Amino acid sequence: MAVEQNKAAVRRTFEEGFNRGDLTVIDDLIADGVDHQHPDEPSFREHLKAVITAMRTAFPDLHFEISRLIGEGEWVALHSFMTGTHQGDLGPPLLPPGGPSVVPATGQPIKVAHMHLIRCEGGKGTELWHVMDTMALVGQLGLLPGRQPTSSGAHPSAPVQAGAGRSI
Repeated sequence: MAVEQNKAAVRRTFEEGFNRGDLTVIDDLIADGVDHQHPDEPSFREHLKAVITAMRTAFPDLHFEISRLIGEGEWVALHSFMTGTHQGDLGPPLLPPGGPSVVPATGQPIKVAHMHLIRCEGGKGTELWHVMDTMALVGQLGLLPGRQPTSSGAHPSAPVQAGAGRSI
C-alpha cells in the first residue's frame, strides 16, 4: 500500500502544485529537511514554491504530462513532459548564478522532457533528484546562438513512436 500512497502523493504534487499552481500541496506532501540537489537552500519547501511560482510566471499555461510513474519500495520514478508558452519573465531561481538575471518572454511554445526520482516516507517526499533537457528548453526559446526557435510539437525530446502508440 505504501508504494501506491507514494505514487499518489507524487502525482498530486505535479497535478495540484505545478499544473494548477496550488502551493499548499507542497506543505502537505513535502517533508521537512528534504535531501535535494540544492543544498544551499535553507528550506526545500520554500525553494520548491519559488520554483513553481517562477515557472508559472514564465509559462502561465504550464503543464506537466506524466508519461511514466513507477514505484518500488520508498522510491517513485517519474518521466514527464513540461509544456507551456513563454509569456512572462523567466527568472530566479530557475536561472543559474552568473547567468542572465531574467529572460524576457519570447512567446515560444515549449515541450521539455524531465526525469524525477523521489524518495517518500509516510506519503511525503523526503529526497529528490531531478534532470531536465535544458538544451531543449533553451533551443525552443531561441536562446542558442545562431539558431532559430524550434517547434515544441516536433522537438527531439519527444518520445519516438514505435507503432501502436508505444513510446520507446
